[in-house]
Formats: sequence, C-alpha cells, structure tokens
Amino acid sequence: SAPSLPTSFLHSTKMSDVENVFRKFAMYGDTSASGNDMTGKNFSKLCKECGVMDGKAVTSTDVDIVFNKVKTKGARTINFAEFQQAMKELCGKRFKGKSPEEALQAVYGLIEGKEPGSVGATKATKVGGVERLTDTSKYTGSHKERFDESGKGKGLAGRQDLTENSGYVGAYKGAGTYDQTH
Repeated sequence: SAPSLPTSFLHSTKMSDVENVFRKFAMYGDTSASGNDMTGKNFSKLCKECGVMDGKAVTSTDVDIVFNKVKTKGARTINFAEFQQAMKELCGKRFKGKSPEEALQAVYGLIEGKEPGSVGATKATKVGGVERLTDTSKYTGSHKERFDESGKGKGLAGRQDLTENSGYVGAYKGAGTYDQTH
C-alpha cells in the first residue's frame, strides 16, 4: 500500500503536474504567452487531447459553456484557479457515478503528463498535420500530380496547364470573349 502521506501533499504534487500541463497548453501556439492564462481555443485543445472531452459525455459545446462560465466576465482567458473550477464542472459529466472527488482525480489523471500536440501515442506528428496534406492517396484528379510518391511537392511542374496563361480555367470555352463594356 502507498505510504501514508498527508492527502494535501498528494494533492499538491498532483496539482503541480496538472499545472505544468495547463501551462504548456496555455502557451501553445503563442510564444509571448506567460502560461498563466489559457484561451478558450487552448482550453478545448487540452480537453480534447487529454480525453476530458470524449464527444459523448463531454462535447465541445460543454467545454465552451464551462469555459465561459468560469472565466472572469469580459476576460478572454482563464487562469489556473478558474481552470480547476472548470475541471470540477466537467469531471462530473465525464465520470458520472463517481464521487466529485474521485471524478476530479480521474480527470486530473487524464491530464497529467500530457503535451500539446501529442494526441495518443502518435509521437511523430509533423507540425500542423502536414502528412494529411501531402498524403497523395487522399488526392484526386490533377492534384495528385502535384506530389511525388514521397509526398514532396513538385511545385509548378506538377501542374499541367502551364502554357495556358490567359487567366481562364483550362478548358474554358469563352476565353477572350469577356465583354469589355463592363
């Protein structure tokens, strides 16, 4: 069994882990951020990536509502205390049937040790989901010519209609017929 530490101690170590995650997400995408305040966008990112928002018990709407409920009126961000308040609101929805204390611990358990951007186990995420854009199997028509097999862009060479430079779409029948009187 665990050594009998005072629960306040357990809580504070747990809190510092959660606070670290809070800070990382609070600073995500904003290099000038202090990490003390979190925007709604980053709050919902944290909830999504840590699994607090599961799309069933807790949806993005729930997360937005709670964010707006806990933040200071007129503010665009929440601080860590307000974040904890938000987690108290969400944990009951996410872990129905648990006591408020257990539900909160469970939510913090989801959050601890997380980093923004690393969803689940896929560690090698290219920044900003590039692989989705360069995955040519998802492309159809002439767009798939724009990348070679490795997903490297071919630049202009991949676009076939180089010669036609009239500003009209490739097969446009009325090129040159635009009425000049307009």
